[in-house]
Amino acid sequence: MAGDKETLLSMGFDPARVDWALRATNNRGLQPAMDHILENEGKPIPDPSAAAPTSASGSTGHPIDVDVDDEDEDDLRRLMATKTGATSSAEAEAKSIKCSECGKVFKNTALANYHAEKSGHDQFEESTEEIKPLTEEEKQQKLAELREKIAAKRSVKAQQEAVEARANEAIRRKTGKDIGKLKDEMKAKELKKEAEQKRREKLEDAKAKAAVKAQIEADKKLRAERAAREKALRDGQPIIDAQAGASTTPAVTASSSSGTSGKDFKDTRLQIRMATGGTPYTTTLPSDATLREVAEFLAAQTLSVDVETVTFAQHFPRKTFSRDQFSKTLRELGLTPSAVLIAS
Repeated sequence: MAGDKETLLSMGFDPARVDWALRATNNRGLQPAMDHILENEGKPIPDPSAAAPTSASGSTGHPIDVDVDDEDEDDLRRLMATKTGATSSAEAEAKSIKCSECGKVFKNTALANYHAEKSGHDQFEESTEEIKPLTEEEKQQKLAELREKIAAKRSVKAQQEAVEARANEAIRRKTGKDIGKLKDEMKAKELKKEAEQKRREKLEDAKAKAAVKAQIEADKKLRAERAAREKALRDGQPIIDAQAGASTTPAVTASSSSGTSGKDFKDTRLQIRMATGGTPYTTTLPSDATLREVAEFLAAQTLSVDVETVTFAQHFPRKTFSRDQFSKTLRELGLTPSAVLIAS
């Protein structure tokens, strides 16, 4: 803009540097052009006929991002007033333009328009008040004050940026800690899930082994009955069904055989109750099955039972089975033909 160029020239800046500053800042205003001149003071002026102008350093190609208030802009404009030619006789009466809203006085219309854009004021009037020109000493003092203000504002902005950087770093560290904690929790859940899966697989294996053993015992029983039937046929003896024989046995014989610890019962019906309460578990096992097989059956039914630590007891007659008795059969322990066990 012609007004910005005149203002910079009136401040005593070299015309070539003024032209360079206006080109480099794309005529974006007085303050960016002045910042460019101050930052590139002493540097060679590039040839304007060369390629599109670029900054001499990383920051000179762009205006410094420092806000300057209306008072500073007004002071810059007043520096121009001392170098402006005398007004003509036709303009003797209207020597300035005054803002009716804030009372500031401006040398020309360009300065008044700039003030209107910055402040939003739209009430202006002609004034006979003459703006007193500044002496050379006053101009230099004013320029030094403006430079100090710009430096102070840069310092404040640098401090604000440092505070923001520290706050962002604190947020980043906190976020990193939260992510690390979340990863640890997820890892613990995965480990717990894997342990539960292994335990479940172990119980399923134990249940499968118990089922295989039960099937083996059933097969043994079937083969024994078949062999007895074939022998009876060979010897010409009558074939007596084992279940029918047991049901038709006189009561006196049953009562007399009860003292033999159930030798004539091939299967044993068990009801197993947990010491902590809950629904009891019932099963029928061969009388030759061991107490450990009972423990394996119970471990296959509930996750709260471990074959290696479970214990069994009877309330009537009161009796507790030791770990050494786990290898004995139900017949040897006197649990046939039926019994109630308490597991804990």
